[in-house]
Amino acid sequence: MTREGFGSRAIAIGGFAAALMAAVPAAHAQDKVVVFAAASLKDALDAVNKACEADVGEVATVSYAASSALAKQIEGGAPADVFISADLDWMKYLSDKKLTRPDTEVKLLGNEIVLVAPSDSTVEAKIEKGFDLARLIGDGKLAMGDFKAVPAGKYGKAALESLGVWSSVEGKVAQAENVRAALKLVSTGEAALGIVYATDAHAEKGVRVVGTFPENSHPPIIYPVAQTADSKDKDTPAFLKCLQSAKAGALFKEQGFTVLTPSN
Repeated sequence: MTREGFGSRAIAIGGFAAALMAAVPAAHAQDKVVVFAAASLKDALDAVNKACEADVGEVATVSYAASSALAKQIEGGAPADVFISADLDWMKYLSDKKLTRPDTEVKLLGNEIVLVAPSDSTVEAKIEKGFDLARLIGDGKLAMGDFKAVPAGKYGKAALESLGVWSSVEGKVAQAENVRAALKLVSTGEAALGIVYATDAHAEKGVRVVGTFPENSHPPIIYPVAQTADSKDKDTPAFLKCLQSAKAGALFKEQGFTVLTPSN
């Protein structure tokens, strides 16, 4: 795909995110719990949200995007009750600005990052120090989240640097605004390979896992959750409690997440 093509895709995805955001104030008018969650959580959290309806008394309204984008929206006054980040940094970003309630912050989930290829690709690799990733990519692209802001992109870059291959592939990287957008580039064949979460690969039949990055090649992948400082919805505590319940944990595990909290 041309550079212009990637730009058009980014604009389209950005427009979709904007449309989601436009719906959030209306949800508040209906007295709904509004959740801003990392894009990689979509399949699992959609299932958890439905399962929690009986406990919370309603289905929450969830807006999915990159953790970086959501944190900035909350900073800008977007009406969210709950923030679930794909890394600790963006939660700390809001916490430092006193935009979350620290007593509600919990390390909820863990994950892994993997190298994926289109499902019909025959690429094979052993992910280790100095592996020839540039050769595997060939004339194609390596899709990953924006490595300056998106958690999955930051984890991916850290892993490639740790393994000594970043400099050989940096010019082949196609950055996406969130990890699900990077996944889409691989599943449609627009990128030869991609770095995404293991849970993303689990949810997308159009890709296959080439290999898993060693845990010691990047910072621990942790998804924290917290209530926002400006949360007004009375059902927010019930939603947070249900996120940490055994039934929610089982649904998260089905999608490949590691549950870090003891069940309530």
